[in-house]
Amino acid sequence: MTFPVIGVVGGGQLARMMAPEALNLGFELRILAEGPDVSAARCVADAPVGDYKDLATLREFARGLDVLTFDHEHVPNEHLQTLISEGVNVQPRPAALIHAQDKLVMRAAIAELGLPNPAWAAVETVEELVAFGERIGWPIVLKTPRGGYDGKGVRMLDSADEARAAADWFGNGALLAEDKVAFTRELSALVARTPGGEEKGWDVVHTIQVDGVCDEVIAPAKDLPEDVARAAKDAALKIADAFGVTGVMAAELFETPGIGAGFVINELAMRPHNTGHWTMNGSITSQFEQHLRAVLDLPLGATDALAETTVMKNYLGGANQDLFTAFNAALAAEPRVKVHAYGKSVRPGRKIGHVNVVSEPGESVDSLRDRANAVASLIRDGVPSAAPATATSVEGHTS
Repeated sequence: MTFPVIGVVGGGQLARMMAPEALNLGFELRILAEGPDVSAARCVADAPVGDYKDLATLREFARGLDVLTFDHEHVPNEHLQTLISEGVNVQPRPAALIHAQDKLVMRAAIAELGLPNPAWAAVETVEELVAFGERIGWPIVLKTPRGGYDGKGVRMLDSADEARAAADWFGNGALLAEDKVAFTRELSALVARTPGGEEKGWDVVHTIQVDGVCDEVIAPAKDLPEDVARAAKDAALKIADAFGVTGVMAAELFETPGIGAGFVINELAMRPHNTGHWTMNGSITSQFEQHLRAVLDLPLGATDALAETTVMKNYLGGANQDLFTAFNAALAAEPRVKVHAYGKSVRPGRKIGHVNVVSEPGESVDSLRDRANAVASLIRDGVPSAAPATATSVEGHTS
């Protein structure tokens, strides 16, 4: 009896967190690593180092795999098409991945599906950018269609003069201009789909961003009208089906109470996502197990929540270079908080881990946030947090 061999292109923390789920299911996981010290290479035995942009490297890595999948969306689509033509089982397919790789393609496809988009336009000159801003009203957002993440490749423009000052962004093809949506909070709808068409989604969650990077997730989103939650989840499932997504997909959303559907779609990710890390301890099936099931076309696991609320808190690189020295205090302070470390070297602003805390009966969201923040702060800085997480309360959606 043989169990499947899954190849993951990319050795970041997403690939790392697939490893224990593959081990539990008896699958063999291989990683195409960017370097010998990347996150996943530290915990996966078969992790050759290679350039994912090189077709020969990809072709060699794909030998003997039952399925090839990803922990990022940056592999050239033409290489994936070649692999498919040579018989490699690539999941998700390039036709789906393009919607996460190119924001202009995504906007057009979402518009064609009739789902909530912000006002947008492809602009190739400063003059077109200024005209867009004058037409829909300032402020607006300028984005690079490819390569941006965690706030990179995004520029806020409050006036025509600021738009003209963005002239240095032009010259390499069309850029994406969007209305700066007046939203109350950010949401995420996480779903999974198999090649055979089975789909399941988790509860819509509230995501809190700091400097363009996901900082906290509250699952499920509190005080979200039932019809908006259902419509947001249905929109993500419709996208996954229409685009032929396989594996996990995250639809990042802006909540717009009383306007249109109550939300607009911000961006898509065709892989496990930071906003789904809460599922590792807060759901019957984690996003990482579900992704492996999905790309192998196995039946999907249940997505029921294990408690009323789960809070996920990221910790970025900070003052403490020796993270393990803080574990004694951090784990003793909150025995119910689950710590997930990515095995990365510490660098300011770099995602190096997260913590999850699952509610006890009757526990408030603010209490959960305080507990998660306390542990994350101890690990990040080696000292207790100076202020509780609830200094920015979820009440009124001010986070």
